[in-house]
Amino acid sequence: MHVHILGICGTFMGGIAMIAKQAGFKVTGSDKNVYPPMSCELENAGVELIQGFDADQLDIKPDVIVVGNVMKRGMDVVERMLDEHLRFVSGPQWLEENYLVNKTVLAVAGTHGKTTTSSMLAWILEANGKNPGFLIGGIPENFGISARSTDSEYFVIEADEYDCAFFDKRSKFVHYHPQVLVMNNLEYDHADIFDSIKDIQKQFHHLVRTVPSKGLIVMPNDDNNLKEVIDMGCWTQTCCVGDSNSLHAKLLKADGSEFEIYDGDKFIYKVKYACTGTYNVHNSLMAIKAASYTGISLEAAAKALETFKLPKRRMELKGVVNDVAVYDDFAHHPTAIKLTLEGLRNKIGQGKRLVAVFEPRSNSMKMGANHELLAASFASSDEIFVYANESVKWDVKSLEQQSNKPLHVIEDFDKLLKEIVKASPKGTTILVMSNGGFNGIHGKLLDLLKSSN
Repeated sequence: MHVHILGICGTFMGGIAMIAKQAGFKVTGSDKNVYPPMSCELENAGVELIQGFDADQLDIKPDVIVVGNVMKRGMDVVERMLDEHLRFVSGPQWLEENYLVNKTVLAVAGTHGKTTTSSMLAWILEANGKNPGFLIGGIPENFGISARSTDSEYFVIEADEYDCAFFDKRSKFVHYHPQVLVMNNLEYDHADIFDSIKDIQKQFHHLVRTVPSKGLIVMPNDDNNLKEVIDMGCWTQTCCVGDSNSLHAKLLKADGSEFEIYDGDKFIYKVKYACTGTYNVHNSLMAIKAASYTGISLEAAAKALETFKLPKRRMELKGVVNDVAVYDDFAHHPTAIKLTLEGLRNKIGQGKRLVAVFEPRSNSMKMGANHELLAASFASSDEIFVYANESVKWDVKSLEQQSNKPLHVIEDFDKLLKEIVKASPKGTTILVMSNGGFNGIHGKLLDLLKSSN
């Protein structure tokens, strides 16, 4: 089968391309901007790439066109596809029908922590000889790739609630039909496609309806939004973790890098690993419990975490210059920002200077969703810089009055760099948070720190 993928260079669609190629399909694809690192990864795998969305690319006559959710009506290639009645599907649907149907699927859903928890789960299975396939919305450092196909029955997938394509507005995860479902948490997000938390809960319940009665749902014991989803109807064994009667953790270090795991009163294992933050302890518990469905003991799963490495862009140290450390993190929702900063604060200690840098780049943040929570989310930092470019649709300047810490909203990128460096004397830790490239800010900050010595 010849599969042609429109919008191939995104992490999700690129992952599908890699899985399809490894599974023996002929794969080609196109994107508006064919760019590394995904373009290099695909070309090295033998995937032919086409620049742009011109209609004549369909002269290659693929058996099926897989349509990414960046594609819209009015694009030349889309109009030809429809006019000529060519066969097309969304990425999640293609994955469901041609690959996942033969797998035991372990899916990780939730507003926060999907990438890290999926990576943890895949690594636990790998370290215990399960050789899982996976599709993750980031690059797990233990594997160095975001997707792979194997001959294992097990497949770990990051289950995103974003929609599938212009013709299928359901959440991607309704196509995955998991035997094991992790629901990490649930908050309001994706304001560009959801009007309320109720809309998101409805999609999560569509997902719950697909989990078999002999499967397993893992969720926290203290998330009321998820409890409301389960109350809509559940036909699957559900395990809540986090309280003293179930799988839970006792911190040995405030930064979350060491903790003991208990199952009720029974001691399981003492974990010491390279992660920080109580949110990663939470992610660990979810991954350990999910892995137990495959026959891995709680102790063996916990032990595997000692060699776990965080995915790229999850509290990633980009460099240290003149005793100023620059970290990168994907946090873009107020809750994620708050927890990430708290984790870093506990790691560096209360006496060290912590500067937060934030780009409101997600569609929700550009629209102003949850903006009333944003100023307070920076509480663990000493000074905050927010980059407000022209795409942001609300009054970001209002944050300066809402914050009880020095907070600066800056619209000029070069000025932003200079002000951050000026505010970062020796011994400072800088945390940059964005779900995009942020104009290569990390390298530019490090260069400016060197030149300002």
